[in-house]
Amino acid sequence: LALCGGVGGAKLALGLYRVLGENALTVLVNTGDDFEHLSLHVSPDIDTVLYTLAGLADRERGWGREAESWNCMETLRLLQAEDWFLLGDKDLGVHIERTHRLRQGEALSDIVRDFADRLSISAQILPMSDDPVRTLVETDEGLLAFQEYFVRRRCEPAVRGIRYQGADSARPPERILAALADGSFDAVVICPSNPVLSIDPMLRIAGLREALAATPSPVVAVSPLVGGRALKGPAAKILRELGQEPSAKTIAAHYGELLDGLVLDAADARDCPGVAVPTLSTKTVMTSLEDREDLALSCVSFARSLAERGGTEQRRRRPG
Repeated sequence: LALCGGVGGAKLALGLYRVLGENALTVLVNTGDDFEHLSLHVSPDIDTVLYTLAGLADRERGWGREAESWNCMETLRLLQAEDWFLLGDKDLGVHIERTHRLRQGEALSDIVRDFADRLSISAQILPMSDDPVRTLVETDEGLLAFQEYFVRRRCEPAVRGIRYQGADSARPPERILAALADGSFDAVVICPSNPVLSIDPMLRIAGLREALAATPSPVVAVSPLVGGRALKGPAAKILRELGQEPSAKTIAAHYGELLDGLVLDAADARDCPGVAVPTLSTKTVMTSLEDREDLALSCVSFARSLAERGGTEQRRRRPG
């Protein structure tokens, strides 16, 4: 099981997908970033994972579809309509069909499963919930919807807090809770996604954090930081603004009782003694497909070693 946000998490999810083989990977994806734009339901992280695993992602931009065209956006600009959130023509087809089917009463998880099948993806890709959860960012300029903060304001306002609207009443997929309870997953990998913006929306959903803390499967996280910096996105900036040092130690403490181990970049190896769980120091910067596969193999091997030496039992005995 991989817990995943957008671009950074999808890179590792692709590595896991390639090294594990057919039907061996389940990806639980953040939907706190979902929003309605131009009357369309947009699911940025879900689509990033779909495009990445299907081999359709734009590798140069790091988001969206490859060989994209932008005729719709050009028309919106001509009409002086909202054009701050870029939607390519191929991408729009996905949003239109998803929105139509949601309005017909179909569950988001069923739509995502059908999209994955049509894109010939053998992994199970699941939204974190069929119930709406929306990430809201408390800033020094007021409360902002996630995409307003992340895209329109380019993460510029200082962050004072995060809200996960709807998380208390949302439910995670029952199949995930059942598989965690009976130890069906060989490992749970928390991908190097932003812990506050991409992973916490999942962990705030009723029952999921508790299920992860109790599972007999080994749970490892990959730090999204290298040398105290995020390679992409505002993770380090947000941690500092929330009064926390951007470090591997902070990432481990953030996930707390969930973890059996932490994977961190070799550049942060000196931080290993300060981390409260076993660590693996390796290359976590994924610039090539080989990098993604190597990191995936390292995560799987590390998780297996933790299970063999009883690390999961130690985690379940730790106080929450």
